[in-house]
Amino acid sequence: MAPSTPKRRLSQVSAHLAPPKDWSDISGHMSALHTIAQTAPTKNPGYVRQKTRGKLWVRERIEQLLDKDSFREIGALAGSVKWGDNGEVKGFTPSNNVQGAGKVEGRKVLVTADDYSVRAGHADGALMEKTIYVEKMALEMGLPIIKLVDGSSGGGSVTTTKTTGYTHLPALFPFFSPVVKQLDAGIPNIAALLGPSVGLGAGRASICHFSVCAADVGFLFAAGPKVVEGATFEQDLSFADLGGAHLHCSNGTIDNLAASETECFQQIRRFLSYVPSNGTRQLPPTHPCTDEPTRKSPSLNTLVPRRSARTFSMHTAISNLVDSSSFFEIGALWGTTAIVGLARISGCPIGLITSNGQVNAGALDAAGCQKISKHLRLCDVFNLPIIQLIDCPGFAVGTAAEKAGTMRWGVEMAKTYYSTSVPVFSVIVRRCYGVAGGVMCDSRPVRRRLAWPSAEWGSLPLDGGIEVAHKKELDAAGDRDEALRRLRKVYDALGNPVRSANTFNVEEMCVPQDTRGYLAEWVTEVYESVLMERLEDRRAGKMRVSFR
Repeated sequence: MAPSTPKRRLSQVSAHLAPPKDWSDISGHMSALHTIAQTAPTKNPGYVRQKTRGKLWVRERIEQLLDKDSFREIGALAGSVKWGDNGEVKGFTPSNNVQGAGKVEGRKVLVTADDYSVRAGHADGALMEKTIYVEKMALEMGLPIIKLVDGSSGGGSVTTTKTTGYTHLPALFPFFSPVVKQLDAGIPNIAALLGPSVGLGAGRASICHFSVCAADVGFLFAAGPKVVEGATFEQDLSFADLGGAHLHCSNGTIDNLAASETECFQQIRRFLSYVPSNGTRQLPPTHPCTDEPTRKSPSLNTLVPRRSARTFSMHTAISNLVDSSSFFEIGALWGTTAIVGLARISGCPIGLITSNGQVNAGALDAAGCQKISKHLRLCDVFNLPIIQLIDCPGFAVGTAAEKAGTMRWGVEMAKTYYSTSVPVFSVIVRRCYGVAGGVMCDSRPVRRRLAWPSAEWGSLPLDGGIEVAHKKELDAAGDRDEALRRLRKVYDALGNPVRSANTFNVEEMCVPQDTRGYLAEWVTEVYESVLMERLEDRRAGKMRVSFR
């Protein structure tokens, strides 16, 4: 062993005190923080509470949502670190918002996910800048953003005041400004409610293009039960009583209900399969199709009963006309006088709007009009051509309809039809009456309409309309019922839709079994020409669309 000299000892001390040339000390800090953040904190009370309630941990959710091994985290080191006296990491509480980029079916998306196990998702458990960062990133890069909401999603709590030492004036411009721009640009903004979504979290979920709530763990409210008790004196409210999944999926605040968190992720992946990543730059993604475009469906020929009092299932018509198993319904639990959703024909995504004759005889109420209006805007921002199956006797009537403001929302629906421009093809299956029917089937400069033999139309349905128009004649008749029967026979003959086709009042008619061939031909034409021109206009700024 070489003798120890003062120079040698000094060199050894210097080497011990000098930082390593490869920066391994800093890399070690990074590695330690990454390891802590990505390891389930099984002894943390918040984590234990999360699992006890049957909920997935935030990173388990991201793993289920995205393609395997595709997630790249952004802001992984954000959080509160406890440093030792010698600069070593003694402890780390990660930010309660995990975010980053990943892929869904090979397609890049951004994800922001709340970690309810850390301060219940409040702002005093995370950095506000991190919470809104991916919103700005989605807008800049034109990438879909998926929000897994569980808590206030960046909102504050009372303890924020104690921590900061002052009360703050709410500043929401950074949260909502980029979101509104995303919505109008057709950049998919999607939310899943996976826990009690409160305040700002509730707002961020409700504003999206598409939202889904897990029935077993999802809730939404402006404020929790304790705050409500102090404000309205409603006591002993449970989360479900105040803002359960079924409640908000039935009033239109949230679009779809899912049985579990896993089904939420499945619905999100499915919704994304129909829409482009950026409606200003892209058309909807087409898929290979093995379902014959001209497939005939003989069962449609007998779908509509001859007796007008009998109803039929519009879902049956939908499933026979679109590509096999391609219909994805949106908002099934609210606005039930209307049915809306997404589907494919010849592999091309479309929006679908129909009235529902099995609810309120198909008369559109206020909620049905709101539902159709939202879907029109959704299809417009995503360049989705719309196919309508019409069986509409008009707007809902009666005191309940008037109290609900049906005409107000009906006019809003009309404004939406006439302010959107995505192509529309209407199949008049049965009734098309009054203002509601007229708006639905006459909303584009070049009307594309196809009538079935069962179609009927006019200003008013014959039932009730004949009595009003011929009141004096019927009152003076010796046998009122016989007089009404004769008048009905005359009007039934005049109501033959072929007579309207004779005068080109309807553009085309077909046997129901042949309808899919007409739709497939139109969809192909639209994708090859009209939508391409529309996309060029949007890119050039000549066309403005809005989801508002």
